[in-house]
Amino acid sequence: MKGVDTIARIRREFFVRGRSIKEIVRDLHVSRNTVRKVLRSGATEFSYEREVQPRPKLGAWTGELERILTANETKAARERLTLIRVFEALRGLGYEGGYDAVRRYARSWRRDRSASVSAAFVPLSFAPGEAYQFDWSHEVVLINGVTVTIKVAHVRLCYSRMLFVRAYPRETQEMVFDAHDRAFAFFRGTCTRGIYDNMKTAVETIFVGKERAYNRRFVQMCAHYLVDPVACTPASGWEKGQVENQVGLVRERFFTPRLRVKSYDELNAWLLDRCLAYAKSHRHPEFRDQTIWEAFETERPTLVPYAGRFDGFHAVPASVSKTCLVRFDNNRYSVLASAVGRHVEIRAYADRIELRQDGRMVGEHPRCFGRDQTIFDPWHYVPVLARKPGALRNGAPFKDWVLPAGIDKVRRRLTGLEDGNRQMVTILTAVLSDGLSAVEAACTQALRDGVCSADVILNILARQREPAMPMTIMTAPQALRLSHEPMADCARYDSLRRAM
Repeated sequence: MKGVDTIARIRREFFVRGRSIKEIVRDLHVSRNTVRKVLRSGATEFSYEREVQPRPKLGAWTGELERILTANETKAARERLTLIRVFEALRGLGYEGGYDAVRRYARSWRRDRSASVSAAFVPLSFAPGEAYQFDWSHEVVLINGVTVTIKVAHVRLCYSRMLFVRAYPRETQEMVFDAHDRAFAFFRGTCTRGIYDNMKTAVETIFVGKERAYNRRFVQMCAHYLVDPVACTPASGWEKGQVENQVGLVRERFFTPRLRVKSYDELNAWLLDRCLAYAKSHRHPEFRDQTIWEAFETERPTLVPYAGRFDGFHAVPASVSKTCLVRFDNNRYSVLASAVGRHVEIRAYADRIELRQDGRMVGEHPRCFGRDQTIFDPWHYVPVLARKPGALRNGAPFKDWVLPAGIDKVRRRLTGLEDGNRQMVTILTAVLSDGLSAVEAACTQALRDGVCSADVILNILARQREPAMPMTIMTAPQALRLSHEPMADCARYDSLRRAM
């Protein structure tokens, strides 16, 4: 059948220029029947589709081919057979036809199957304060000149469509806890139900239907905020479609073009401002007479009041090395020297690391997200210096140690003395008992008096301490009291002199 350009020329030659069919046939090299069909039908396009596809060799094997295709669809994506492998499997069963017939049949089978199983969706409606949705996304930004893939936590209130976005270096459980706490503090409340996907930081086991075995710490967080968690059906993103749409919206409006920031704190402050600006400038998709922010103000009184910060940490045990270091997340953190030889509990928060032993805090550091980094607290090693004062000179924890001005001046004065390190260790040890501010004041006073010695500084500290309370002496019981107190008689000495 001729193409649409030939049909258009036939119609123009006959109806516009008034040429005869014979002339059109001679000039365009088409048959009379074709010209008559174009002119009589009035159509501008003709197409042909075969009503019945003959499959002389495949016909008897269509049932077996459908069985293979159906079984193949149930497998995981990476385990599915390609069409050439399906063809080879069918040949192994005795099929003698070609690959092209199998390919065409498989394509039509998939097209018909997708048309029969395509799902229709029902729009969802939520009451104020009823539910929120949570999800993660991965974005690319430049932090301090380095290209970094960050993890972005998304929280969205289903009624008002109010959004909250915060960036993290990880998707770990402590980040989930921190994102929830900051979102609920921002909303000044939470909803009665939270909708999640089956993320490993929340769900441990997926059962039939909606039954889930949730992580113990995740359940504790939900109990703290009075939230009933609901997990979606696997691979059913439409069950939390609002936050899925928010991921695309935030990526387009907030992270395009690529952001350049100096730190996560700067990035999160900027994201919070953008969330507020978007909510105040965009209309609610259902309540067109209100902005998202106005709908949120209407929903806020119905929220469950904010219950305060949840102690959202991820706890793991760890051993302490002889160099007072604990390894966690590919980095090392120092602890008090007294903790060496026994296990500690690491409490990992989103922004810090706490190290505890028998309930006692033995170390706290800002969290590091690099690799093979060592984070020292020099004060953890001061008790060790009492036995090894020479380590003050070359010890790794004391490199670039920033001390208060008064103590640092004393350290520089003592550097040239033979026992300067030992005296400096004595001064630093006094910090553990008297406090940093008191020792700094004593050092400043010693420098003002023109004397720089550990003995002088310790003497100043001793004089500044409050005097000890006098000991209360218990008097003798009544039974041991004298009934006749002796009288002083100095004349006795005269009698002794006369006796001599």
